[in-house]
Amino acid sequence: MIGAVFFDVGGTILDESREFAAWADWLGVPRHTFSAVFGAAIARGRHWQEPFRAFRPDFDLAAELDRRAAAGVPESFGEEDLYPDARACLAALREQGLLVGLAGNQPAHAEATLRALDLPVDVIGTSHAWGVEKPSPAFFERVVGAGGGDASAILYVGDRPDNDARPAAQAGMKTCLIRRGPWGHILDDPAVAQRCLFRIDALDELPDLVARHNATGG
Repeated sequence: MIGAVFFDVGGTILDESREFAAWADWLGVPRHTFSAVFGAAIARGRHWQEPFRAFRPDFDLAAELDRRAAAGVPESFGEEDLYPDARACLAALREQGLLVGLAGNQPAHAEATLRALDLPVDVIGTSHAWGVEKPSPAFFERVVGAGGGDASAILYVGDRPDNDARPAAQAGMKTCLIRRGPWGHILDDPAVAQRCLFRIDALDELPDLVARHNATGG
């Protein structure tokens, strides 16, 4: 049975479209051009920062974040960037008596921003705070610990087969892939997807699926 549900952040509960557009503007690149190069990099399995270096070979994320902040256009997100179904899904799962958490690759500023959103979650974990990034097994060990220690009772929900579903399953967790965002639409790994407990197109599908799974004893 499922006792805890953890969610990836970007592309799963958080729509990053506005921020991708802001990065294109910052780099002085047409937004559609940046999107095309970004999509090509995802399709080739490249690191997400590669498209930035296509336009600025010396791109350094930390330095650029500092420059953006100094220029008054810091990387940021808020309530308006949550997918419309995110908050209701988190609340519905919590109402089922489940532990609900967020665990994703996020920079230093993100944890405080996530907490300020006052989402109905019990745990917020980020790669910056934990000192380890997905898909490292150590990241998912942290998820298991935060979820109570029994990996088989934890469902991990994400948009990426490579960074989310595969390593979470390898850690012993149940998995759910959501098809949205650039990775969710472009990446396809049937072998990983077939091993997922659930595959969904929207978060509002998830509470009923979890409830039915638990009602039948898993």
